[in-house]
Amino acid sequence: MKIGFIIYGSLDTVSGGYLYDRKLVEYLRSHGDNVDIISLPWRNYAAHLTDNFRFRLPPDLDLLIQDELNHPSLLFANRQTRPYPVISLVHHLRSSELRPESQNKFYRVIERNYLRSVDGFIFNSKTTQGTVSRLAGNRKPSIVANPPT
Repeated sequence: MKIGFIIYGSLDTVSGGYLYDRKLVEYLRSHGDNVDIISLPWRNYAAHLTDNFRFRLPPDLDLLIQDELNHPSLLFANRQTRPYPVISLVHHLRSSELRPESQNKFYRVIERNYLRSVDGFIFNSKTTQGTVSRLAGNRKPSIVANPPT
């Protein structure tokens, strides 16, 4: 299977989320899948929103996994007609972080639109699954794949 995996920056970034992403890529490759990393540059949130004017989903895939962290860059791209499913890997939602409520309202609008644009989900925990369900509904295929310990 040919799988695309969209992230910001490098898969070698040191964080819990990127460790999870690396482990998932290793697992898929060890089971014979061809995984292409599609890296978008790290910038600020507003700059990521401008990616929507130029970024297009790659052709010739069987499946595309998007780290939900990339949600501001993918709103318009996900509206394209595509011959493959798009799965969002959700570690946590930006709008669930502690900050002024007015900011989180803005992030919730963007995240809700993104979450509704994908075909299914991989969640890192039942807590994250519940958070997404409350924000965007959960009528799409999903799986909770707890991080390796």
